[in-house]
This record gives sequence, structure tokens and C-alpha cells, in this order.
Amino acid sequence: MTHVSIKKLTKIYPGSTEPSLDNLSIEIESGSLTALLGPSGCGKTTTMKMIAGLLSQTSGDVTFDNISILNEKPENRGVVMVFQNHLLFPYMNVLDNIGFGLKMRNVDKEEIHQRVIEMLELVKLPKLEKRMPKELSGGQQQRVALARALIVQPKVLLLDEPLSNLDAHLRFEMRDLIRNLQQSMGITTIFVTHDQEEAVVLADKVALILDGKLKQYDEPDVFYKRPIDEATARFFGGQNFINGASKNGLFESSVGKFKIPEICMKGKGILTFRPENIQISNSKSTLNSVKAKIIEKIFLGTQTRLKLSIDSEIIQVIANPNEVENTETGVEIFINFPPSSLWVMPK
Repeated sequence: MTHVSIKKLTKIYPGSTEPSLDNLSIEIESGSLTALLGPSGCGKTTTMKMIAGLLSQTSGDVTFDNISILNEKPENRGVVMVFQNHLLFPYMNVLDNIGFGLKMRNVDKEEIHQRVIEMLELVKLPKLEKRMPKELSGGQQQRVALARALIVQPKVLLLDEPLSNLDAHLRFEMRDLIRNLQQSMGITTIFVTHDQEEAVVLADKVALILDGKLKQYDEPDVFYKRPIDEATARFFGGQNFINGASKNGLFESSVGKFKIPEICMKGKGILTFRPENIQISNSKSTLNSVKAKIIEKIFLGTQTRLKLSIDSEIIQVIANPNEVENTETGVEIFINFPPSSLWVMPK
């Protein structure tokens, strides 16, 4: 297992004055799975390529177990990178593709064959060693690419958008496979994705990168419960934001006072809450209950989305269809804000 430390890593491409990646610093624990998350062009793939040695850094450092790797050739870093387009050798069968790295290390032919067969079992592709890449589905090709990376037992495994080219049902299968393999083999893994759901499902920790800068580095649930700012909250699907100020465990706003967690910041800020955490109530029974008018109601099958107005504020609520079955647009209802679901961010 390998501890990875990324220290003030910066990349400015030739001809540009703005960094594509600006002073990224994160600590990645040995044997963990970390997601670099963000929209296209935010710097996440640039980060991965610098770790792999495919790009040189403008400044900063990357260390494996406190030893810098940036002066090492790519082949000497102990890093293997799996690209979203598989990049299998089209003229080699599955056996030769997976065993290629071992062949380059002069491993005995019989040992290569045995280890490839074992790896095919692990990635759930038994008895396909003689197939050519063109005879495999997209999901099978991705599994072969993953097996080829894992068989050399790298210090660090890098996955660049590993699921983006797969159909929805295959993505679910590959998520489970990647997570199970990573945990069983204990390889420190970093993967790039633009999909927050994918990052949350797979990763031990998520590094959200926006416009080349690290926004927040935390365990997945923290991004939903305690986003660092409005941009972070919106990236993770946040839709409700109310201006006001907090003091003594209360948040005062134009729509009322709300009891909030004691750990929330003090002073002027923005109250945020997830649409799915708001409760439909029969009456104004608690401090955190308010009256709201339904201005839009959309049935989504297992959920109903409500757009509500509270005086001048518009909020979004996701409710159980049974709770709002007999309500219509224009009707006023009471809603409750559980204190534990509220969070205050700086303006």
C-alpha cells in the first residue's frame, strides 16, 4: 500500500497565463480510493497525467510514501493508468493483453498464463483468454483493461473516467467490481469522474475541483450535509438557498427563524437544505415549521417534486407521492425543516 501526497501541484500550459491546475494539495491514505471530481476542463485529468508522468508540472510535488516521484520516468513510478477508451492492443488476444506488463518484466511464460487465468476469474471473465478485443463488448473490454493494470500490482492505480463509455446497467456492475477489487487488493486508487453519484458510490474521499482549484476534500456524505459554499452545494444537487444570519443556534431570515445545528457558522450567511430532507406537516407545530404555497407539482413515479413559495422565497421539495396525493397547485401546506438537515454557509 502507498500513501500519496500531492503538494501545491500547479500546471500552466504553454501559451496560457491562467493555471489549469492551481496549487492542489491533498493527502491520499494508503489503500484508499479517492475521486477527483469536477466538470470538464477543471484540471482533474491534468492532475492524473502529472502523477503518471505523462505531463510535467509547473510547480509543486507528488510523493509516494514521502519520496518524490516527479523526477522518475513514468515506467519507474509504479503507476498504472486505465483510460476511458481501454486502449487494448487490437492484434493481441485477451491473454496477451492482460499479460503484456508481466512479459515486459521478463516473467516466465507459464507464470504469466497462470496469473492471467486467475485475474480473469477476479474480473468475472473466465475462459475468455483466447478472444480478440473486437470480439468483446465495451464492458468486457473495460474489464480486460482493468485486469491488465492490476496484474502488475502497481503502487498506485489511476482510472480516467473508467465508466463513462458504458451503458447504465454496465456502469452499476463495474462500480461494484472496481470497488470490490480495490478493497481486496488494497491498491491505492485515484479515479477521475465528472459524475458526483459515481464519486459518492465508489470513493472513500472526494476532491471537488472547480476552475482548477480545490473546493473541498472530504468524505462523500459531507458534501451533502456540510458543503463549504454555494458552488459546492449546487454541484451536488443543492437547490435551496436562503439569505440571513445565524446567532445562538438560530438562523433568522425573511421567511422566519430556524433552529440550526450548533456547529453552523455565526453571522451573515446562506441557509441551505436538501429538497429530500423537508417534511410535509399537517400544522405549524414546531419552531421550524412554516406555511408554503404549492406553485408547481410534478409526479416522478416514486417521488413528487414540489416548487413552493414562502413569501418571496422559492424552494424545491421532494416528497413521497402519498403525502401530497390530495394537494393541488395553489394550495397552502405546512412544511417542517428538521434542524439536523440545515446548514449555514458563508455568503
